[in-house]
Amino acid sequence: MAYEAAKRPLFRKLDNYLLHVSDLDEAISFYRDRLGHALIWRDAEAAGFALPEADAELVVHLRIGPETDILVNDVDAAFREFLAAGGTAVEPPFDIAIGRCARVCDPFGNVLVILDQSKGTFTTDAEQNVIGVEPAGNPT
Repeated sequence: MAYEAAKRPLFRKLDNYLLHVSDLDEAISFYRDRLGHALIWRDAEAAGFALPEADAELVVHLRIGPETDILVNDVDAAFREFLAAGGTAVEPPFDIAIGRCARVCDPFGNVLVILDQSKGTFTTDAEQNVIGVEPAGNPT
């Protein structure tokens, strides 16, 4: 039986472009202080910077990268739909601080990272340190 095309696009938008770095403080100094990107959040392993003409972020991370993260409405449903369309699983859905995430591979060998914000978005203090997660659907 042939796969029936979805009535709506699976991917919503690019969430971030993530780069691997070996020193988080040096990376913050480089991207914020030398290149002028506003720091919007940071935690012990990663930091996110604003891209002025997009709502996507540039993220630096101590453990993972490089990767491009694509936002979907529901990772578990998107994962199933991607596999039904002919993609393969690299890493099944798992929890992250703001929601769920999975890694998939298209038929051409491209690994894609899909995530949702089902738990909410980061909240930060005055120095942009992550202090929690604002639940999804609540006004900030």
